[in-house]
Amino acid sequence: MAFIINMLIFLLSVYFWILILTVTMSWLVAFNVVNTRNKGVYKFCQLLNMATEPLVKRLRRVIPPMGGFDFTPMVIIFGIYFLQEFLAKLLAATYSGGGL
Repeated sequence: MAFIINMLIFLLSVYFWILILTVTMSWLVAFNVVNTRNKGVYKFCQLLNMATEPLVKRLRRVIPPMGGFDFTPMVIIFGIYFLQEFLAKLLAATYSGGGL
């Protein structure tokens, strides 16, 4: 059980960093720091979007962009944080033998 919880915490951390990279790249493209006409940049952005877009698209139905800002990634980041905290408490409870 501990292995599965640790693996979930790790995967959530990886998804967190992929989401941070996606947001950062979107800002860099929006401010013309990087150009998506570059094939490598375009492929990298596509890869990041393919990893994050399924979850972001679902949440955008509930949380529309406000004032030109998309708060969906921030909501996902908070969700990841709370889920990791819950899993860490669950992991601690399995080691101590007690409940939550």
